[in-house]
Amino acid sequence: MLPSDAIRARRSIKKFTDRPVRRAEIDTLLDAATLAPNHRLTQPWRFYVLGPEARYAYGLALGERKARKLTDAQAASAMRQTVAAEHRALPAMIAVAVVNNDNPEIREEDYAAALMAIQNLSLTAVELGLGTHIKTGGVMSDPAARAAAGVKDNERIVAIVNVGTPLEIPPPKAREPAASVTTWVP
Repeated sequence: MLPSDAIRARRSIKKFTDRPVRRAEIDTLLDAATLAPNHRLTQPWRFYVLGPEARYAYGLALGERKARKLTDAQAASAMRQTVAAEHRALPAMIAVAVVNNDNPEIREEDYAAALMAIQNLSLTAVELGLGTHIKTGGVMSDPAARAAAGVKDNERIVAIVNVGTPLEIPPPKAREPAASVTTWVP
């Protein structure tokens, strides 16, 4: 598969088979991630591969955030447990973090580098017959989610990447052509 084929084939996979992702596959994904461009060669990324109990704890943190929006106590409890169980059942889950830098310019460069590392990881997953679902949002800074992922105090979670063999691959979503968002400046 050519890299351009992997770009076109990449999808956000929400349902995975029960097949565990092998450690060698995860190592391959992470090795590809570290090949991402990073200004000043800071290599700011940190990867946390979450086992079943860590995934469950992360899911509890996410479930708690979702449960707060519910008024019914039983529904809230069910939400917490459902989200936690769904996360425990994932074949693999990787927290991608970046080391915080006091210099705002370097901090932005490092954040961008971590995102490029995630793209490398996702495209390599496609080449291996795996799928990914990249998750971001407010939960990234939630103390319980951070503790579940094991990130250090001087690190920021950039994204959670769920990994597994796709159970189903959704069709591509419509995208605006590049020409519609491109301005040629003389």
